[in-house]
Amino acid sequence: MNANGRFVKVGMLVGVLLISLPAMVWAAESGPEHVIVFSAGEAGYHTIRIPAIEVASDGTLLAFAEARKNSAEDPGYPGQEIDLVMKRSRDGGRTWSSLVVLEHVGELWSSANPATVRDRTNGRIWLFYLQCAPGMNTFKARPGTLDVKNLMRFSDDNGDTWSEAIDLTADARDLNDKEWGISVPGPGGAIQDRDGRLIFPMWRYRPFRDFVFFSEDHGKTWHRGDFVPTDKGLDECQLVELTDGSIALDMRQQEGAHRWIAISKDGGRTWSKPRPGPEVTAVCCAIERWTLKSAGDERDRIAWTGPRGPGRNNLTLWISYDELNTFQNPRLIAEGPGAYSDLTVLPDKSLGILWEQGDYKTITFTRVTLSWAEPR
Repeated sequence: MNANGRFVKVGMLVGVLLISLPAMVWAAESGPEHVIVFSAGEAGYHTIRIPAIEVASDGTLLAFAEARKNSAEDPGYPGQEIDLVMKRSRDGGRTWSSLVVLEHVGELWSSANPATVRDRTNGRIWLFYLQCAPGMNTFKARPGTLDVKNLMRFSDDNGDTWSEAIDLTADARDLNDKEWGISVPGPGGAIQDRDGRLIFPMWRYRPFRDFVFFSEDHGKTWHRGDFVPTDKGLDECQLVELTDGSIALDMRQQEGAHRWIAISKDGGRTWSKPRPGPEVTAVCCAIERWTLKSAGDERDRIAWTGPRGPGRNNLTLWISYDELNTFQNPRLIAEGPGAYSDLTVLPDKSLGILWEQGDYKTITFTRVTLSWAEPR
């Protein structure tokens, strides 16, 4: 795949600037600070779901989501149409731009499941997502067809403009496999490892299996790794690099009370058998390297967010100080309904959380400081 697509001004601005309350400031020792980024009904969309967040090289925050036009349903459900949208914040998440439509294909088409990563070597931001033909989704996409495509765009100017879409369907899926109908990114949770490898978490159907999609040449070519060796039916997943250079894949369970974690020692080519992770309802959870001792921080930390329950309620932050062996010191982000989330580390070393709040009424940006998250 040749990724040297030309740049285009993508989409359009919709709505007005969302301004946080004048009294809101980021205080070093304060608790979670919340700003609404997307709202149900905004710009005529019924519901906005499935958040992903990235920090550009200049510190701009980029928030991505699915703008679901006609209902809260997923792609492919009767009458549904979904656009891929984004907003920018140039002040650390305090205020956000108007809504930008990155992709609108047409009536009853869906652009969905954003996942992003920034290449530290050149600042290029990669955006990977799905494009679903009318009526097509995880369960309806036909093997060997382009019912659902895997598309990539990139930005070299901190998210102001984006390349045309690059079709990576034939790389992300085996089109000769008579059962493999769809490959799905994340959502969220892509990384660049210490060797410069760009890695996107992925899952397939039929059957449900997890793997990664990676590039070792800064996006010129892309490859699939092996499946995680399990028949547990795992799906939505995110990635984090461990201190020894291995890669951990945190995966949503189909059944049971806890996540599953698999480890790769070869950059995602092969995986260990998965082991149990944190207990949480079935939902897309977020994982992110927060601090790294070898990079000058005082200790190693991995942040993890998910609903503490019951069900999709009470979004909570946990910290692992031992590279995912245990998760400690739960901190409540907010009471009430809370579902999908994605994480990023801000330039000031605080943690940015983009998450679904209030029975999918909003996607909220929350900033928390390390001092607030630490044990007292």
